[in-house]
Amino acid sequence: MKKSMLLSGCMVAASCVCMAQSLEKMQWFNEPEQWEIKNNTLLMDVTPQTDYWRISHYGFTVDDAPFLYALRGGEFEVKVKISGDYQARFDQAGLMLRIDHENYIKAGIEFVDGKYNLSTVVTHHTSDWSIIPLEKPIPFIWIKAIRRLDAVEIFYSFDDKEYTMMRNAWLQDNRPVMVGIMGASPDGNGFSALFEDFSIKHLPDQRRTEWLKKNTSNQ
Repeated sequence: MKKSMLLSGCMVAASCVCMAQSLEKMQWFNEPEQWEIKNNTLLMDVTPQTDYWRISHYGFTVDDAPFLYALRGGEFEVKVKISGDYQARFDQAGLMLRIDHENYIKAGIEFVDGKYNLSTVVTHHTSDWSIIPLEKPIPFIWIKAIRRLDAVEIFYSFDDKEYTMMRNAWLQDNRPVMVGIMGASPDGNGFSALFEDFSIKHLPDQRRTEWLKKNTSNQ
């Protein structure tokens, strides 16, 4: 009886974890007017004249682009496949990890002067921006972020097999993080963005794992 109850409890717990990772159970920050979730795929019309940026270079702060997120603590790996009908300068779609309005990382594809760029913005009170220009337009791309201790490693892939690092950035550890998918159209009238195969995988705490290795007695 106890074993049966335990198995039942584990199944419920596993079900909750799966549901917590599904797009249907995530929350909107700046919900767009048009969006649809089907088979754990998000199609949204990115809101025109929206972005995430703080102060530096341009002298303004904006925090109004659509962002679908789940709240996560600890260390994790998050990944998504992205495609979009990019139209105007700075149209963008990607992942975002966000503690608050002054501390966030967004990474993905950004359309600048008719060219596709791998783009990362890291914000800690003020924003910085780094890009990797792509030689030709691409139909889709995978973006992956791994949060370990006080760092976030960001990778891209064209096939979901071979991943290349595009940025390593600091993000305060031991703080809950809003993690999910975003799109922005700072200069444009919006565009359609598609997000597929979104997943978040828990990673065991690295400090605890190392401590256990050092402090577990031989038996």
